[in-house]
Amino acid sequence: MALGALLLCKMLFIVRLWSLIRAGAPKDLSKPMGSVCKGVVYSYTKAMLPHHKESARLHLPTFTAGLVFHAGIFLSILTFIWFIVTTVFDCSMPQMVTDSCGGFLVATTGCGMAILLKRLFNRELRALSCADDYISNGISSLFQLATAGYLFFHEPLSYYIVASLFFLWLPMGKTRHLLYFFAARFHLGFFYGRRGSWPITRE
Repeated sequence: MALGALLLCKMLFIVRLWSLIRAGAPKDLSKPMGSVCKGVVYSYTKAMLPHHKESARLHLPTFTAGLVFHAGIFLSILTFIWFIVTTVFDCSMPQMVTDSCGGFLVATTGCGMAILLKRLFNRELRALSCADDYISNGISSLFQLATAGYLFFHEPLSYYIVASLFFLWLPMGKTRHLLYFFAARFHLGFFYGRRGSWPITRE
């Protein structure tokens, strides 16, 4: 069931990726004032630092919790793939690595829940939020917690049910920014790099 959900997730992402590729690079007929290449590199690197962001620099604890939460999502996906590999090839992860990953995922789940609670109880964030924000955060947090639970207790049924829900939701909800993030950063780097606004030379 979980493998089927993963395959469906992969197919939907391939379709979305193909639509992005067909759209092509931005078309800008104005005279270039800077370097597109430097702008794109800057977009993926220094422009992601909190002091280069309008809001994140004012909310560093939340920004840090978001980074940890996203790291937990990627680790959970990699762990799921590892579970499949160990099933096929009859191998296992060292116990110390298993315990470390499980402990880290408990912490990342806590970060996800803290962000969710802040969204619920902060009036400004609540006004900007929609159902997708809560569902995506909740499913992603639950997937990380289920992965940690499987690492510690080896109970497969509930884990694979949660994993299936996560992979089915991944290309449908705001979690699909897993793909669109990279396209958006490229377009930003292209636009501001061509105009000579990025990279910013004065910090």
